Amino acid sequence: MPDPTSCTELLRAMVGFDTVNANISGVADAEMSLAVYLQELAQDSSLTVQRLPVTGEGFNLLVSHRVDEQAPWLLFESHLDTVTVEGMTVDPFAGEIRDGRLYGRGACDTKGTGAAMLWALREYAGATTEKANNVALVFTIDEEIYKTGVRTFVQQHLPMLPWRPSGVIVGEPTELKAVVAHNGVVRWSIAASGRAAHSSDPSKGRSAISAMTKVVQALEERYIPGLVAAHPLTGMAQCSINLIQGGVQINIVPEYCEVQIDRRLVPGEDANDVLPAVEEVLAALRRADPDLQVVQHTPAMIDSPLDPSGGEAFAGFVQRVLLEMGLEGELQGVGYGTDASSFGQAGFAAVVLGPGDIAQAHTADEWIDLAELQRGVEVYGTLMRTAVEG
Repeated sequence: MPDPTSCTELLRAMVGFDTVNANISGVADAEMSLAVYLQELAQDSSLTVQRLPVTGEGFNLLVSHRVDEQAPWLLFESHLDTVTVEGMTVDPFAGEIRDGRLYGRGACDTKGTGAAMLWALREYAGATTEKANNVALVFTIDEEIYKTGVRTFVQQHLPMLPWRPSGVIVGEPTELKAVVAHNGVVRWSIAASGRAAHSSDPSKGRSAISAMTKVVQALEERYIPGLVAAHPLTGMAQCSINLIQGGVQINIVPEYCEVQIDRRLVPGEDANDVLPAVEEVLAALRRADPDLQVVQHTPAMIDSPLDPSGGEAFAGFVQRVLLEMGLEGELQGVGYGTDASSFGQAGFAAVVLGPGDIAQAHTADEWIDLAELQRGVEVYGTLMRTAVEG
């Protein structure tokens, strides 16, 4: 594959790799081919590269450029995996360019930020002007499901590196607005057990589905309405029961039923408080009906909110750069989650920032505006050239 001559060509090449998350596609190490391509491209640009093992043969790719031992380190992060391509109305891997837009899975979320970051770093490393920061860029895996890549990087890889970042820019499509707060999530299941019986005589059984209806009603009447936590940038805490499964056959009273729950946390909430609060509701149900058998399962996913507290200095640095470039400088909050929360939990100031609009992410005709992509290169490059504060 020939080396790209523009950020647009780089993004088109990146979109051409099928990196649908392995937990969705069933393809092990789904991001590896793209990571290898980016490694070779970075090496050709005389950048320092390092494979950081995560799982199987999969790895996070760290690309860096050191300018001075005393200069601060500015870290950029972008994930390589995407959601499914099922149902797309455009070729997910063609990178079609039409009317100033590039179409394809990941063009917006979030190969666009990765391409812009790497292109800006190549330009920064090749410039002859004075440089302000040491810069590193990490491409991570498995963001869309379990965040294995960023968690491994923060918990295992970063402590082993001989430097500590002064701040982190996490690439997501924010329309180049600085996001400093976002919600977190707890996802878990509740199971109800019953007793199977032939449907010709239901009295000999005990329906787990009937038991679960009591649970759902109780949660929607006693737990969810009581969620009053809020944050000025990210809104209200939320909870919804979104999946249910029960029964095995039409003529058998079901002995098992399960619901899966999505609980959105606002900054300031503790994920460890969620299941105990729900357990109080379930305990009341059990007291009212001693035959009721319901149990909560260990959460399949816990992702903490991004709390802006403690990162104000770095956020101010990003804000000043945006304002000096004539871009919007108001600090934002969003309801969705990103890899930034993993950095925040580890004590690193993080700002989410990138070209593209979240409204185009995960869509049937996912696209990114190419003018904004180029603007993203300029923003990332300016951040690299400006002495980091925070």
